[in-house]
Amino acid sequence: MWGLVRLLLAWLGGWGCMGRLAAPARAWAGSRGHPGPALLRTRRSWVWNQFFVIEEYAGPEPVLIGKLHSDVDRGEGRTKYLLTGEGAGTVFVIDEATGNIHVTKSLDREEKAQYVLLAQAVDRASNRPLEPPSEFIIKVQDINDNPPIFPLGPYHATVPEMSNVGTSVIQVTAHDADDPSYGNSAKLVYTVLDGLPFFSVDPQTGVVRTAIPNMDRETQEEFLVVIQAKDMGGHMGGLSGSTTVTVTLSDVNDNPPKFPQSLYQFSVVETAGPGTLVGRLRAQDPDLGDNALMAYSILDGEGSEAFSISTDSQGRDGLLTVRKPLDFESRRSYTFRVEATNTLIDPAYLRRGPFKDVASVRVVVQDAPEPPAFTQAAYHLTVPENKAPGTLVGQISAADLDSPASPIRYSILPHSDPERCFSIQPEEGTIHTAAPLDREARVWHNLTVLATELGWSWGPERGWVPPLVAKWSTPTAPPQISPVGSPVGIPQDSSAQASRVQVTIQTLDENDNAPQLAEPYDTFVCDSAAPGQLIQVIQALDRDEVGNSSHVSFQGPLGPDANFTVRDNRDGSASLLLPSRPAPPRQAPYLVPIELWDWGQPALSSTATVTVSVCRCQPDGSVASCWPEAHLSAAGLSTGALLAIITCVGALLALVVLFVALRRQKQEALMVLEEEDVRENIITYDDEGGGEEDTEAFDITALQNPDGAAPQAPGPPARRDVLPRARVSRQPRPPGPADVAQLLVLRLREADEDPSVPPYDSVQVYGYEGRGSSCGSLSSLGSGSEAGGVPGPAEPLDDWGPLFRTLAELYGAKEPPAP
Repeated sequence: MWGLVRLLLAWLGGWGCMGRLAAPARAWAGSRGHPGPALLRTRRSWVWNQFFVIEEYAGPEPVLIGKLHSDVDRGEGRTKYLLTGEGAGTVFVIDEATGNIHVTKSLDREEKAQYVLLAQAVDRASNRPLEPPSEFIIKVQDINDNPPIFPLGPYHATVPEMSNVGTSVIQVTAHDADDPSYGNSAKLVYTVLDGLPFFSVDPQTGVVRTAIPNMDRETQEEFLVVIQAKDMGGHMGGLSGSTTVTVTLSDVNDNPPKFPQSLYQFSVVETAGPGTLVGRLRAQDPDLGDNALMAYSILDGEGSEAFSISTDSQGRDGLLTVRKPLDFESRRSYTFRVEATNTLIDPAYLRRGPFKDVASVRVVVQDAPEPPAFTQAAYHLTVPENKAPGTLVGQISAADLDSPASPIRYSILPHSDPERCFSIQPEEGTIHTAAPLDREARVWHNLTVLATELGWSWGPERGWVPPLVAKWSTPTAPPQISPVGSPVGIPQDSSAQASRVQVTIQTLDENDNAPQLAEPYDTFVCDSAAPGQLIQVIQALDRDEVGNSSHVSFQGPLGPDANFTVRDNRDGSASLLLPSRPAPPRQAPYLVPIELWDWGQPALSSTATVTVSVCRCQPDGSVASCWPEAHLSAAGLSTGALLAIITCVGALLALVVLFVALRRQKQEALMVLEEEDVRENIITYDDEGGGEEDTEAFDITALQNPDGAAPQAPGPPARRDVLPRARVSRQPRPPGPADVAQLLVLRLREADEDPSVPPYDSVQVYGYEGRGSSCGSLSSLGSGSEAGGVPGPAEPLDDWGPLFRTLAELYGAKEPPAP
């Protein structure tokens, strides 16, 4: 029965809404046939199903979506239902007394598809849980409120041209936010809105395919296809969305090349050298990229001998160039065929071939004035060194191909022969030496000879350089070199025709240099060396080419008195040996003469010297010391020179010491004169000025008692800018007024006008503070008189407070009028 109820509730959409409370059941646990202890298990009183609420529903009042009830609730009003979890209290509310659950606002399933909540029944009075909390789910039921969209659109696709029907182009995918598991809200169907009849789309998968065969890129390269996706299975009332697919046809090699014309004509000057471009040929191919690349070839034999054709860097044009020199006099035109072929051929499209084309080409050779042609491409001549000027080196020959009988004039370009070592006969082309040559100074001479046709302009306006002509008065005298001709005007017929050739002249060697030592040799020998010991291997050098390949002989000093022996090694070197009789020791080094000669024709010889020093050596053979004389000589200084240098240095030191002493004595004399100089403008005073202990400048005792102050002496005030000649003695004065203010003013004026006081301001210390004064010490009061002895006005001190009232009264009183 309970299983049937569960199936019924599942068909309704979940587990049963109502729960019931059952009495606790006892279950006995234990092995079969053996009783065990009784265990109590409380069966759950809550059995919940899934509640549903339709999305986007907006009613005037909260919508009831379900009701909770517990078996504990007897209907007495003592049970209170509580709801917690997602959206509890805001989206979902519960009636505490009845357990009714309401939804308070419209829900969107695409934002949140379900809510998980906890329900619990508690005692209303004590809030004591009557049941454990139970979890249940509220699902939002979907409606068709979202149209399909293409998140990756718009699309771009490429398909080869000439593709078969049904070739896959691209797959488009639409997305519907509605629930695919509920109804047909998310069931999509694809259709083509625009792009027929060229393309189709699979209604279920969205794969776009070609619908017709042989779509030609050369006819139409790009197509715009509009695809629509509609939900509800494409039925009426469904929502739809669309996207665009731009389909581009990619190129294939389905078009053969084609020459736009059957005959091409070109012309070329006969002087055009190999590699000169004659013209361009292009076969048209509507294909693109590698499918349009072509190769060109010449089919006829006579054309391939004189011309060649190649493809340019773009692979489209054929470049016709000269292969070998042309001659108008021998052949004036060439006719041949050229073939253009695609380099990449697709076997799938061979039926549309053949992928090549042929055109005829005619090349006309034009006549042109040609420069003289030399009989050789380059000349190599030789001449021995040290020959007299005017020696014949060789002859250069050139001819005018247009007019073989025309004379040719030859010249040497000056920059190729800056030293003017050679000259050339202008008419004959013979080259002679203009100065003696030295192979050891320069072996090769590279000349550039210019051949110019007569009758053309040679002037400097055309860059012509006058040829050099050598004339000899005697066979041994140096030639007189002078340019032939003079600058002439430019004729009206044509510009000068000239050609150049390189002439290499090699200077041949003669035996004119005697052999010599390869380097200066300065060696040593130990004083304990054994007889026959090798001292130095000597190398010879012969600057002549013949001498280097021939034998050079050595010979040392002969006779029984010879201190050293020279042995010829017969390989261009010699060994310097210690003879059987050792050389006597001495301070000066030995100078060993060596004679060298070669075996040339004629044989030449020279004499060289090898310096050998006798030194004291260590047991291992290293030098310990040589004779002092040898070191001094090697350094280039003798004993006398060293003594002269030491004497000069001592004399310079004595002069420096004498100069310093005289200068110091002169400075001491000047210091004495400066102390006695009476013209000094700066006067130094040792008087430190008055103070509390200075009783000469003023009378302190007079200030102790105001009644003892003496009046000012009558008479005009004394001058203060000069020191007084006699001290004016103070005269006793009758007791003056008892007013302290008047006393201070009187003393201040007396101090200002007293000529016996120092000529600078000093600080006066007053010990008398006045009768009945309540303030502290007023020591260190300064004088404030102005120029001319007239005291300045008193400072306003009334605002200083009660502590300075006495001081304000003293300085605030007005001064009595001057007598």
